Amino acid sequence: MADGKACKHLVLVHGACVGGWSWFTVAARLRSAGYRVTAPDLAASGADPRPLREVPTFRDYTGPLLSLLGSLPPGENVVLVGHSLGGVNVALAAELFPDKIAAAVFLCAFMPDHTSRPSHVLEKFIIDKWLDWMDTEMKPQDAEGKLPTSMLFGPQIAREKLMQLCSPEDLTLAGSLLRVSSMFVEDLQVQQPYSKERYGSARKVYIVCKQDLAIPEGFQRWMIENNPVDEVKEIDADHVVMLSRPDELARCLADVAESYA
Repeated sequence: MADGKACKHLVLVHGACVGGWSWFTVAARLRSAGYRVTAPDLAASGADPRPLREVPTFRDYTGPLLSLLGSLPPGENVVLVGHSLGGVNVALAAELFPDKIAAAVFLCAFMPDHTSRPSHVLEKFIIDKWLDWMDTEMKPQDAEGKLPTSMLFGPQIAREKLMQLCSPEDLTLAGSLLRVSSMFVEDLQVQQPYSKERYGSARKVYIVCKQDLAIPEGFQRWMIENNPVDEVKEIDADHVVMLSRPDELARCLADVAESYA
């Protein structure tokens, strides 16, 4: 049984301003259950040394994930899990490597469709004011506007909207490790929609977090209605579910791996 699990590879993709470290508790639980787990740092994130200004496009930002998928041997595929903005990284990866994706899992994540530009879900989220950004810092990176707007979550939004069910220890850890990131809306606005034949053909699971105050359940449900998925799961958790509900999330991802990988 353990050998079968070891053949099942989960790749965990973090959201904006954090890094692969955000998955440490869930990754440890999945590995102890016998699964292979990779949680890469995206460009200018986590321990990746690049500053954001050296990552001008969303594809550049996704580069470490794309390199990982490109390095997989022929015939090997993964359960690809994206959290928050990481859902758009998962969508791009499924577009470029459809044969490498056993299932694309969107964990309270932005999920593009295959008819609109990939920026559409982000723009709708912003325009319809689903989130009070509170003390989030949004700044232009350059006077010419060639680089995407930078973003850094402040302590108030982390405490009240992102991590309201997390422990004080996890909140302190996250606060010390957050890095300046971006939603890359400007770059995603000029990209073509991901295709029905590639991204659209990926088997998809959406995990709704019911106490999420950052990407509220109502917006998560709208994305599912806008782009129907193969399966919907639910966890009674806040946005940073991998820290607030690691046991439940690990069980949920193991279930997905057993069903799809």
